[in-house]
Amino acid sequence: MKSIDLFAGIGGIRLGFEQASNNIDCVFSSEIDKFAVETYKANFSDDNIYGDITKIDAKKIPEHDILLAGFPCQPFS
Repeated sequence: MKSIDLFAGIGGIRLGFEQASNNIDCVFSSEIDKFAVETYKANFSDDNIYGDITKIDAKKIPEHDILLAGFPCQPFS
């Protein structure tokens, strides 16, 4: 199954889903915070992470079966 990870942070939600099933492939991620993006890339070693979701053309988001989305970061809650 294919997933996308929006408001991804450092990838905690993705990690949980991938640990729960070997059948999940994350094909797209979006995170606006540049430091979180650096950590996300270090954690997952892929380049499927993009910046501000409001600036991404919806047509560029791949087909997916599961949409993962994080809660707002604590400084914004």
